[in-house]
Amino acid sequence: MAKIVVIGGTGLIGSKVVSKLTEHGHEAIAASPNTGVNTLTGEGLAEVLVGANTVVDVSNSPSFAPDDVMEFFTTSTRNLLAAEAEAGVTHHVALTIVGTNRPQNIAYFAAKVAQEKLIRESGIGYTLVHATQFFEFVGSIADISTEGDTVRLPGALIQPIAAEDVATAVARAAAGEPQGDTEIAGPEALGMDEFARRALTFRKDPRTVVRDDDATYYGAHIEEHTLIPVDGAHIFETTLEDWLPANPPRA
Repeated sequence: MAKIVVIGGTGLIGSKVVSKLTEHGHEAIAASPNTGVNTLTGEGLAEVLVGANTVVDVSNSPSFAPDDVMEFFTTSTRNLLAAEAEAGVTHHVALTIVGTNRPQNIAYFAAKVAQEKLIRESGIGYTLVHATQFFEFVGSIADISTEGDTVRLPGALIQPIAAEDVATAVARAAAGEPQGDTEIAGPEALGMDEFARRALTFRKDPRTVVRDDDATYYGAHIEEHTLIPVDGAHIFETTLEDWLPANPPRA
């Protein structure tokens, strides 16, 4: 079986990817600053990539400030791709976002676009897994959109997906051949306001969710269909109603 290095392998998605690959007999290595591998500085990259066939990058910027997130994704990806070329890695898998190929003005998306460009131009076989928003972030979306006891969110559509399903898709990509660009999503298209409203209602959160199409999403105004998948996306079955009972809010 293949040696697969998972950058960001101790995080929400990465730890699940490592577990799934290991269960299927692969040598899956979790790589992160916690394990002595730092893609921003290059520390530990050459050592961990020895003998690797595939690299999975599910790392994320610790800061979402526009300059910080651009610096993280461009610098870390350049360092990682250079180390992969030296090590003879033949498949680079990266987790990215549905909507990066559509007009929008989100700084985080711009950084992911820059990352994707570096990967496509690297000469290394690649799979870019474009995922929709995770169910796991519904709480933080509501929190950053709260004024007093009111949550204001636009009705722009999203098609959220469970982190477990994202990890399944990434692990499958890592175990296979390069596929180029792929999209994954959950089964239901919901307005952002409805997404938050259902979750907060289930959790008996007293805040009121109001649809406000002038409200922003991480600081940007979003068109109705920017964040939902195109035809041909792989649709996973887990619904918000399936996910909520097993995922209480963090204390």
